[in-house]
Amino acid sequence: MGRKLLPGSVVALVLAALVSGASPAPGAQSDPARGKKNRKAWEKIVKTDEEWEKVLTPEQFRVMRRKGTEPPFTSPLNGEKGDGVFECAACGLPLFESRTKFNSGTGWPSFYAPVARENVREETDVTHGMRRTEVLCARCDAHLGHVFDDGPQPTGLRYCMNGVALKFAGKQSE
Repeated sequence: MGRKLLPGSVVALVLAALVSGASPAPGAQSDPARGKKNRKAWEKIVKTDEEWEKVLTPEQFRVMRRKGTEPPFTSPLNGEKGDGVFECAACGLPLFESRTKFNSGTGWPSFYAPVARENVREETDVTHGMRRTEVLCARCDAHLGHVFDDGPQPTGLRYCMNGVALKFAGKQSE
């Protein structure tokens, strides 16, 4: 008595998300590194440019801290077909699962969904006379690339990432 019942469609969506392991609805509590047992939730990483220069290669620093772009078709990760997770090259936060990777033909590693929405952050980018959506690592604010709405289903999104901003970690045991 006194309980509020959710509409059937909401219940179905919640159940589908729980069964599939999808991220919860906005505002709900979740572990950003979902799927990784015994993994602590991440904390924001803030470093000075000098500190980042010590841990990143010059090309990583240019792309990830100065919002640069690597030349297309230069990343070895374009051809990576292994089973695993693509992590932020700066802080190691899991960003994309290999099962969401696809060949977009653009010359950059592309994915249709992040590991968890909480692991990426988006900002409007109006540089170069274009209006785009920039994608950043939510933990360390590294520039990763951009997201476009011309990707495959089920999301219709194309996360077009700089390979130099990612590192590939083979399948993790759970």
